[in-house]
Parts: sequence; C-alpha cells; structure tokens
Amino acid sequence: MATKTNLHPRNLHNEGYDFARLIAALPELGPFTGLNPAGQTTIDFRDVAAVRMLNRALLKADYGIDFWDIPPNYLCPPIPGRVDYIHHLADLLARSNNNEIPRGPQIKALDIGTGASLVYPLTGQSAYGWQFTGVDIDPVAIKSAQQIAKANALDVDLRLQENREDIFDGVIHPDDRFHVTLCNPPFHASMERATKGTQRKWANLGKGRSGKLNFGGQNAELWCPGGEIRFIASMVDQSRAIAGQCLWFTSLVSKKDNVQTLYKILKKAKVANCDVVEMTQGQKTSRFIAWTFVKKDQRASFMKGSAR
Repeated sequence: MATKTNLHPRNLHNEGYDFARLIAALPELGPFTGLNPAGQTTIDFRDVAAVRMLNRALLKADYGIDFWDIPPNYLCPPIPGRVDYIHHLADLLARSNNNEIPRGPQIKALDIGTGASLVYPLTGQSAYGWQFTGVDIDPVAIKSAQQIAKANALDVDLRLQENREDIFDGVIHPDDRFHVTLCNPPFHASMERATKGTQRKWANLGKGRSGKLNFGGQNAELWCPGGEIRFIASMVDQSRAIAGQCLWFTSLVSKKDNVQTLYKILKKAKVANCDVVEMTQGQKTSRFIAWTFVKKDQRASFMKGSAR
C-alpha cells in the first residue's frame, strides 16, 4: 500500500489505497489489480474501466455508497483529490464558526456542474452530513446523478441549468441560502488543448502517448471558450446578484498562473474578502479560490442563521 503524502489530515485516503480492504468490499475490483515494479498492488490508471471500478470500491468501502455508475465517456473523478476539496471547504467555513468544523444538514452546499458522478454530494454528505444542491447543464448528467442519489436513498436537490451562459440565474431560487458553493470548472479553452494536455501528462509520467482521457469527460466537463479564466470570471460577475444568499463562493483553479488575473477580477467586483487555498496530493498541487460579499463581522451570524 503506497503512502500518499500531503492530503488533508481528515482525508480517508492519506495512507493510499488499501487494495485488500477495497477488494473485500467490492470483489469485482480484483481482476483489475496487479503488481507494480516495487511489488505493490495497483491498477492501470490508463484503463477507464479500472479507474471506474476503483472509484466504485472506494465509494462503497469508505462512503457507504452501494450503487455508483456513470454513462460511458463521462468524467470519472479521482476520489482522493475531490474529497480533499470538501475537507478544505469545511476548514474555510470553520473560520466563521468559532473554529469548529460545521456538520449536519443545516449546512447548505451548492455544487455547480455536479456531473454524472455526483462525487461532491456523495463524499460531502458522508464526511459532514451537509445538504447538497447540484446543478448541471447536461440532462444526461442530471439523470445519472438522480439515479445514484435514488439508489442510495440520498437527499440531493438536483436542478438542470437550461441556459449555458447562466450559472446561478434560473436554478437558484429567491429563498435559497447557501453556506458555500463549489465548482470544478472546464479549464481548457478547446478540445484540442484538452487532448494535448492529456498527452503531456502521460509523457511526463513516462507512459508514452495516449489518445484518450483516462478519466473520460464530455466537452462541457473539459473545456469552454476562454477556458477557466472566462468561466470563473463569469461566475464572479453573476455571484453579485446573489451576494446575500451565499457566504462563500469557491472554484477550483487548475493553473496557478491564472490566480493573479482572478484576484484582479475579484477586486473589480468589490468582494469583501477573497482567498486562495492550496491543496497537495503527492507531487501534484491544486488550489481553489474563494470569495465572499459578506463582511467579516457578519459571517458568524450567517453560519448560525437558518438556511432555507
């Protein structure tokens, strides 16, 4: 069992994958495993079917998810990195909660682009008991997410965003109130760049060239015109309309070079506060940017208020 360093201290995957335990929880994972040159059990992470089976085993063994499946060619997210985002969001909210990690369904989270996998609501409900609302522009993704939620008797409010240019308008109701939003935005500016990015990743790992994305992904999940800068800039602009309905807006930022540009965008939006939180997983560093329009002396009362 390989050790993974630098994950969040509360991350269940800090010690790597215990394949014996995962196979015991989901025997179907067994045929996809083998030994690496160091003699450790692993899977071929270039194999889409193997990655999906690993996710299924992780979700069952660690998060109590008995049924999980996604349509072919949809994004299959790496669980340890995704749940790290959730844990760091809990720390962010704790700053306004007397430094106590907020737990329970009174904490409302909005997952923008929840996807077919429903990964954030699944792990976030298991870890902290938060109440999730998930929105997506893809009807197929929403249907898949609904099936996962129903099969596991989970209460997740799923909403279809019918206008691709809107992020909040049309899916956020006047009486909605959220403590935090989260988003894994499409970060490439084109499908061509997404493909080249994958090829560079495999080359850097010494795996040679690969024409496919090992974690899959539909166009809307991988790229949009202008890439993540334009997407997050649009989110910042549109967040002003619901400034009083959400405590913290957040989004992953894949490229460190984009952070300074986003800081300038947030300054123009006259937010009360913004911050960048870095996360590490092995040799990889990722980050999310967070902003709020709620003044510091009002955040504790927002946390204590009855979210609707």
